[in-house]
Amino acid sequence: MHRNNNNKNLLLRTVLLFPAFIHLSISAIGLFLSLWIVLPAPIFFLYPLAVGAPEISPWLAVINTIALSLTLLKKPKIQAYNILLICNLSAVILSLLPLIQFPATNAKIATQMQAVLGRNYLAAIPEVDRAQLRPQPFILTDSFRGISLEKVRIDRDIVFANPDGISLKINLYRPVQTGKYPAIVTIYGGAWQRGNPDYNEEFSRYMADRGYCIIAIDYRHAPRYRFPAQIEDVETALAYIKTHAVDWEIDRDRIALMGRSAGAHLAMLAAYNSSILPVRSLVNYYGPNDLIAGYNDPPFPDPIDVRAVLRSFLGGGPEELNELYRRASPINYIKPNLPPSLLVYAGRDRIVKAKFGRSLYQRLQAAGDRAILLEIPWAEHAFDAVFNGPSNQLALYYTERFLAANLKSAVLQPIK
Repeated sequence: MHRNNNNKNLLLRTVLLFPAFIHLSISAIGLFLSLWIVLPAPIFFLYPLAVGAPEISPWLAVINTIALSLTLLKKPKIQAYNILLICNLSAVILSLLPLIQFPATNAKIATQMQAVLGRNYLAAIPEVDRAQLRPQPFILTDSFRGISLEKVRIDRDIVFANPDGISLKINLYRPVQTGKYPAIVTIYGGAWQRGNPDYNEEFSRYMADRGYCIIAIDYRHAPRYRFPAQIEDVETALAYIKTHAVDWEIDRDRIALMGRSAGAHLAMLAAYNSSILPVRSLVNYYGPNDLIAGYNDPPFPDPIDVRAVLRSFLGGGPEELNELYRRASPINYIKPNLPPSLLVYAGRDRIVKAKFGRSLYQRLQAAGDRAILLEIPWAEHAFDAVFNGPSNQLALYYTERFLAANLKSAVLQPIK
C-alpha cells in the first residue's frame, strides 16, 4: 500500500511539474490535426492533412488522451480551463471516429465478399497461401510499428517501349524463391500527369512476399501526351508482359490488373475493353470511371481543380470533346462476362466522389458481373499512402483475399 501511494504521489508531482506551454502545445496540435478527420481540404496545399489525419487517428487518439489527462489532473489555473477541457474532449472524439466506424464498415464488406465469392471462398485457397493472409482487418500495433516488409527480388527500370523518345519502364517485384507465380499488373495514379513505377512500392513488396509477381508499369503523362496515349502505353506494356511471362516466372492464366486513381481508370479500360492478356480480376482504388459526369459534377471543395485535370488529360471539356470523353470513360464499356471487380472508394473523397464508385458498382451488377464495393466512410483519396493506417489495413485485408480467391484458388473458372 505504501509503495502504491508513493507511485501515485510521484505521478501527481510529474503532472504538476509538466510545463504548461508543452501541455497547451500538445492540446493545440492534437485538436488541429484531428479536425482534418472531418474537415475537407479547401486547397491542394492542405490536402495531405485531410488524407493523413484519419490514417494516423490511433496516434492522435493517444496524443489527445494524454492532453485530456493532463487537463483533468493538473487543472491549470487559467480562465479558459473549461474551453481547454472541451477542446481536449472534442479532439479525443474526433480522433476515435475512424475506429468507431470501423466495425460496421468491416461487417458490410465481409458480407459482400461472401455473397459474391461464396461463403467458404477461402477454403479453395491452398493452406500455405491462406496462412500468409492478414489475420485481422485491423491490427492496432501495426498502426504504431508499421506493417513488416520482407526481402523480395526487385528488378527496376526495365524499358518496354520508347514512344517519341520517352523511355517507359517496368518495375518487377517477385518472391525470393524462384517459381511460377500469379501476377498483378499495377498502374500508378497522379492525375495522368505525374508518377512512376516506384509509387506504392510498399504494396508491391508486401504482395510479392506473399507469392505474387508484381509488375508496376509506366505510361506517358499529360498534358504533353493526351488520351489515348496513356491506354496505348498500358496495352504496349501488357503485350510486353505477355512476351516475357515465362522469363519473369508469371502464370499467364492467373493475372489481375490493379490501379489507383488515374491508374485505376487505365486499369478499368484495359480490363473491360482489351484482349491482349487474359485478365482474371480487377482491383480499382478510387478510379474515375465516368469522365463526363466527373466534369459536370466536381467535388466541393475542389483542391486539385478536377475540370482542369480533365482538360489537360483530354485536351478540352466534354462540351467540345463529348465523344472522346465517352471513349475515355470505363463505365461505357460495361457488359456481361467482365472479370470480377473489387471497387475501393473513399467516402470523403474530394477528387473522385464516392458516388461514382457506387454508380459503377450498380452498373456492373445490372450487367450480371461480379463486383464488390468497399466504401470507407472516413477516408480521403489516396488514403493508402499511409500504408499502416486503418483505411489501408482494411483495404489490404480484403484486397489480398479477393486476389487470392481469383488468382490462387484451386478451382478457378475458365476465363470468358
